[in-house]
Amino acid sequence: MTQLTHSFEVNPAPAVLDEGRLASLHRIVTPHLSDNLHRQEGVVGLKRYNKTGKLVGTALTVKTRPGDNLFIYKAMTLLAKGHVLVVDAGGDLSNACVGEIMKNYLQQRGCAGLIVDGAIRDVAAFENDSFPCFARGNVHRGPYKDGPGAVNVPVSIGGQVINPGDVIVADEDGIVSFPPELVDELIEAGNAHAKKEIKIMSEIATGSMDQSWLQSVLNAKGL
Repeated sequence: MTQLTHSFEVNPAPAVLDEGRLASLHRIVTPHLSDNLHRQEGVVGLKRYNKTGKLVGTALTVKTRPGDNLFIYKAMTLLAKGHVLVVDAGGDLSNACVGEIMKNYLQQRGCAGLIVDGAIRDVAAFENDSFPCFARGNVHRGPYKDGPGAVNVPVSIGGQVINPGDVIVADEDGIVSFPPELVDELIEAGNAHAKKEIKIMSEIATGSMDQSWLQSVLNAKGL
């Protein structure tokens, strides 16, 4: 049941994606997903802070006043294993919204990863861990805890609208999000894309100057 008081809104957490589909998405790189989403979907402008590890999960969203983490605290109490905590902090870098203590709590709850369109701090703790973290930037100044905010509402992250329940896949190339009803279609398309590229790589390895994948594109454009 929605709890709404002035500018305070808390909605129920979305159901997480099943383990089988999560495992399938772990094997697909974000460029292959992006290419099959018309190359228009996806978050831009955020930095990956973890050196290893891939992020795959279901978005649990937070809209917060820049530099304030009261509603991030509330969202953390709603997390289930497989959720990705997605925070719209307005892209502001004046005050960090998340640090090492919150990271440790998220990991204990089985959180799949963290995305913050805003700032984090305690950078070394993120860089020396495999826990997936993407953020706009970092700063030493800590957060306020006053609100207002909202949990599990549509948010804007790096130019992409992310809804609670959307599927998130993120790796060293970036972040892609999409509605859960597209999962099966994208898994099939992503696997087919990978097989196509393997075939191209094999052709390149022959050393032949005549490459069918290259020439087909040029022929189609009259070149």
